[in-house]
Amino acid sequence: MQSARQHNIFFRNVASLSEKTSLLAAGVLIRTLSHPALWRGETPSSYAFPLIDSLRHARRNALTQSKEEYSIMAGQVDGKIALVTGGGSGIGRSTSLALAREGASVVVSDVVVEGGEQTVDFIKSAGGEAGFVQTDVAQAAEVEALVKQAVETYGRLDCAFNNAGIAGAAARTGDYTPKHWDRVIAINLTGVWLCMKYELQHMLTQGSGAIVNTASVAGLVGFRSGPAYVAAKHGVVGLTKTAALEYAKAGIRVNAVCPGVIRTPMFERGMELDPRIEDGMTAKEPIGRLGKSEEIAEAVVWLCSDAASFVTGHPMVVDGGWVAQ
Repeated sequence: MQSARQHNIFFRNVASLSEKTSLLAAGVLIRTLSHPALWRGETPSSYAFPLIDSLRHARRNALTQSKEEYSIMAGQVDGKIALVTGGGSGIGRSTSLALAREGASVVVSDVVVEGGEQTVDFIKSAGGEAGFVQTDVAQAAEVEALVKQAVETYGRLDCAFNNAGIAGAAARTGDYTPKHWDRVIAINLTGVWLCMKYELQHMLTQGSGAIVNTASVAGLVGFRSGPAYVAAKHGVVGLTKTAALEYAKAGIRVNAVCPGVIRTPMFERGMELDPRIEDGMTAKEPIGRLGKSEEIAEAVVWLCSDAASFVTGHPMVVDGGWVAQ
């Protein structure tokens, strides 16, 4: 993994080169520097954001011709307002960073203040625009206040990634307690519905919007010892399809992302109980490794972007081929 000093030297060289390139070449540089494969799993924000931002700024100032030229420069969600729940860690944090990288102003929400504020700090230190709102998505009043604050702050809501969730207890269906069941359903399913409920109200007013919900491969197939989680994620897929049909003609798209086994803080906590589980999961992956949160983030950004304008009601699987077996 490269050091910060090596990254900075690299960026100075590229910046020098970009001064001599065409506007189109600068656009290619932006896309290249934004690609997660360049970073081998490391979040590039503190190094890449300043250069990407300066390249975009230079192109924006230089463009004097067609809108087609401008579209080459703009990020995938440039100028949009995005809301991310569960943005304090894992997939939520990676997606918040990716949305900001692609030009969105991001409202980061999480029940854990420290993690959410840290995500915002990462975005702001890299030159992006973001704010944090503490929210328990299982509480209707808090979700309503979250969406209201986002709209009052930025004037609109273009994209929403309803991602907050928990793994829940592990037990067979007959042994699951009502307390554990209710908690998982409240956060993983009811929380998604509450977010959609208040997001849709504002999106209907403005006549456009894109919502992405976090489901899972567990929303497509069954898993032993996870009845509440599996039920909730199947519910998210069904809720996504229903809302997509209801609001398609209103200019609002609703999709879901279905991650496979992704290396996140939630996954790491599970592995502490039995490290052998990771080896077993990796062995079952056709691609030969576990997923990265940044890879889910790229799918979410695309679904939020205008490039996915004909995609709605789709549970997008990002799992290394696991459910194809």
